[in-house]
Amino acid sequence: MKALLLPLLGIAGFNTHAQDSTSIGRVVPDIRLRNVDGRTLSFAGFPEAKGFIVVFTCNHCPFAKLYSDRLNDLQARYSHQGVPLLAINSMDTLVYSEESFALMQERAKNEGFTFPYLYDDLQRAGKAFGAEHTPHAFVIWKERGVWVIRYSGAIDDNGQEPDKATPFVANAVDGLLLNGRVRTPVTTSFGCRIFYRK
Repeated sequence: MKALLLPLLGIAGFNTHAQDSTSIGRVVPDIRLRNVDGRTLSFAGFPEAKGFIVVFTCNHCPFAKLYSDRLNDLQARYSHQGVPLLAINSMDTLVYSEESFALMQERAKNEGFTFPYLYDDLQRAGKAFGAEHTPHAFVIWKERGVWVIRYSGAIDDNGQEPDKATPFVANAVDGLLLNGRVRTPVTTSFGCRIFYRK
């Protein structure tokens, strides 16, 4: 763990729970979620996609806020290679009023998001993936016509200093594009817990 992450771990709602390795190889269903531009998007709407970087994030989490530029960078680097990035907000708006769709739109505009930011108001996508906190990243890959989780965990291992971080998501995508393999399929992510309604 990087020393600079330690102050963030004292914030209520943060945790260091290790990701469940059983998610690797799990098939996830297609999604139909509203983007901040008002359109409804799905995996099927990207017929040329080889895979997706799916990042569960939100508006209020201090740790998630550190990653806006890095998400834009991942989108710029991989979307033209057939691996676009989709950000999904599965936070409970009944608990966190700052996670409203209107405030998602405001954040996406203010921070210059170049990727879709999708509203999972019924929390179905979060449950299907097993997303636990924000940010929680997944790389899914198209295999025999279905979407399979090939990576789960952190975007990288240094929220405060990107230049010193090990780029877990980028490494996973590079491996899949190169030879179909992910050397490190599971890492531990940090962030605010996603609380699911029953």
